[in-house]
Amino acid sequence: MGFFSRLFGRSEKAAVVNEVEPVEYKGFLIYQQSVAESGQYRIAGRIEKDIEGEVKTHRFIRSDVLGSEQDANELMLKKAQMFIDQMGEKIFD
Repeated sequence: MGFFSRLFGRSEKAAVVNEVEPVEYKGFLIYQQSVAESGQYRIAGRIEKDIEGEVKTHRFIRSDVLGSEQDANELMLKKAQMFIDQMGEKIFD
């Protein structure tokens, strides 16, 4: 790990996590960003939408943990879609 990585706490893996390809759903962008934790993956991510020229972001992390990153990301997508269906743009309030 380099000097600046140790100093600022950012690793190469963290940089890759930020470069997730979003899934578009009803005008929202869903970023699946599960978090590795003790050999499992915690459901996490963010939902974004451009509202009147301003990008609004809602970040979340859930208590659910699953055995694979793919499973965690798939469940995150389903939960995010359900949240959007229930709340719409109110998620940014």
